[in-house]
Amino acid sequence: MANDHIWRQIEQLLAGAAKRVILVAPFIKKEVFRAALDAIPRSVTEIQCVTRWSVAEVAAGVSDPEIAEIAEADGRPTILLCHNLHAKLYLADDRCLVGSANLTGRATGRVLGSNVELLLEAGAAHSEVQRVLDAIGATSVPASSDLARQIREQADLLRADEDAPRVLIVGQGPTRARWLPETRNPERLHRVYSGRYRNIGSDVLAGVLRDLAHLDVPPGLPEQAFGKAVLDCLRSMPEIRQLFDVGTLNLDDAKRELAVSGACTEEQAQRAVETIAQWLNYFDEVHLVPVGPWEIRQGREIT
Repeated sequence: MANDHIWRQIEQLLAGAAKRVILVAPFIKKEVFRAALDAIPRSVTEIQCVTRWSVAEVAAGVSDPEIAEIAEADGRPTILLCHNLHAKLYLADDRCLVGSANLTGRATGRVLGSNVELLLEAGAAHSEVQRVLDAIGATSVPASSDLARQIREQADLLRADEDAPRVLIVGQGPTRARWLPETRNPERLHRVYSGRYRNIGSDVLAGVLRDLAHLDVPPGLPEQAFGKAVLDCLRSMPEIRQLFDVGTLNLDDAKRELAVSGACTEEQAQRAVETIAQWLNYFDEVHLVPVGPWEIRQGREIT
C-alpha cells in the first residue's frame, strides 16, 4: 500500500476488539468500510457505525451510502446518521483512536496520494470521548438500505447536472455559490426529498435537486420537520430578515437588496423575490398584500 500508517493503526485497534466497536466518521467509502469489518473478529457482534449522508457529498464522491448494503450483508453493524458530524473516532472496547482521518482510501493511506492525517489513542472513558458519543446518541437517526438507495439516486441525478452546486471539501473545488430559491413550486421539495419524483419533468427536477443540495436538510425527516428545516434556512437569508424582525417586508426593498448585493441581475431579483414569497407562503404563516408596493406580512390573511 501507499503511506498506510493510519490504516495500520485502525486495523490493529479493530483486530484487538473483544466486545464492541464504534466507527465514527463523516465520510466513509465502501472499500474501506468492508476492510474495517474484515479486521473485526467475527465474535464481536456489537458494531455501531456513525456517519452522515449528504446528497451533495455523495455526488462529490467523498462518501458511499452503499455501506448500508455491506452492513446488511455482514449482519453485525448498525448504521446511524448524524448530520452535523465532524468528529472522527474509532473505539474498540476500552480503547479508541481520535483525530482527523475519515474511513476513506486517501485518509487511511490505502491508496496513492494519501492525505496528511493524525490519529491519537485515548481511553474510551475519557470525558471528551463520552461527550461526543453522548451528542451522537442525542442527535443521530437510524439509516436504512432504502434511504441509502434514495440518496444515491439523487446524487447521481445531481452529478449529471452541470449547474448543480459543488460541495466544498478541503483542498478540492471552489467555494459554494450564493443560493436563492429556484423552484417555483415549493410543495415539490419534500416529494423529491422523499424520493417521489417520477412524474416531475427533468428540467424541473434538476432545479428542485439544486435547491435541496443548497438547503442540505438532514435525510429522512417527516414532512413537518422538513418544513421547519427549510424555514430555518429561509430565516437566515439577510434579504428577508426584516420580515421576521418587524413582521412585514416590502418586496421592492427585498429586490433592491438582492440587486445591490450583486447576487443577481434586476430581472433575476424580481423572480427571486416572487419565489421567496411563494416559499414563505407555503412554509410559514405569511400572506401577500398587493396594495401599493407589494408586501409580505406575517400571520394568516383575515378574510
